[in-house]
Amino acid sequence: MIELSAIHKSFRQGMQQVPVLKGIDVDIARGEFMAIMGPSGSGKSTLMNILGCLDTFDQGRYRLDGQAIESLDPESLAGIRNRTFGFVFQLFNLIPKLSAVRNVELPMVYAHVPRIERRERAREALAAVGLAQRIDHAPSELSGGQQQRVAIARAIVNDPQVIIADEPTGSLDSASGTEIMAIFHRLHDQGKTLIMVTHDAEIAGHASRILRLRDGRIEEDRRS
Repeated sequence: MIELSAIHKSFRQGMQQVPVLKGIDVDIARGEFMAIMGPSGSGKSTLMNILGCLDTFDQGRYRLDGQAIESLDPESLAGIRNRTFGFVFQLFNLIPKLSAVRNVELPMVYAHVPRIERRERAREALAAVGLAQRIDHAPSELSGGQQQRVAIARAIVNDPQVIIADEPTGSLDSASGTEIMAIFHRLHDQGKTLIMVTHDAEIAGHASRILRLRDGRIEEDRRS
């Protein structure tokens, strides 16, 4: 489904170009559950952003279902992001003034889904993560684990093929983290492709494949 070949990425610091990814080659099959690990500065977040079409790269090739991502204009990339990927972040990224159900509706607003359908699908997504009774609560009225479940509902509401999660349990206690991983396993069982960035070896152990980066290169690619 995803093919990266010889991906290079650098960032400018002052007058210098600092390389972050140095020739990444990786293929991800449809339905895989992969964890990306590595120390700070290894390039794992940059790789995640490139995989999710949130960032571009300097050199290399990216094929998504055979389509050349590097050849697309920003508008086309935005469309792919909204249709193909669902994103879950460590700090939830919910809008404080909006209720849970309205937060979940946001991706459908950008996809021009009619209002009545948006509300129905948002309710269904929240029910799928166990929050059917909390849909009208603001983020401040929810626990950290519940906020992350709202974020997951928002990520899945457009039925994306791929879920990309950046440290999804990093801000949670162990019990809430266990609940979040149970939801990810259910999504994986439904055929979703999961790509998860984590520094936690125990959390990474939930994945069937671990990609370990160091200094912008793949140090290990291990399947369980």
